[in-house]
Amino acid sequence: QVQLVESGGGVVQPGGSLRLSCAVSGIIFSLNNMDWYRQRPGWQRELVASITNSGGTNTADFVKGRFTISRDNAKNTVYLQMNSLKPEDTAVYYCHVVRRREYWGPGTQVTVSS
Repeated sequence: QVQLVESGGGVVQPGGSLRLSCAVSGIIFSLNNMDWYRQRPGWQRELVASITNSGGTNTADFVKGRFTISRDNAKNTVYLQMNSLKPEDTAVYYCHVVRRREYWGPGTQVTVSS
């Protein structure tokens, strides 16, 4: 049974930082590409960043230079380091993997507000 559990969300002031974690079980983590998505209020879910099984990364233009995706295969965990946060980064952030079908975590809320 594939499970993804996000953590690390919270309330932060503009310009602040957060690191999200996603603990993965039920798959051979090191063989899988992983993604972070987010869904802002009133918006469709959008891809934020991806990391391949070999560590190659891709980051959406709207967070490029501020967010970094990484992974620790020994801990079956993928991370999203978020710096210079803006109010428009307020969203629920989801971990995602495709393994015959799509799997999502329950999400973690990030609120950027003064």
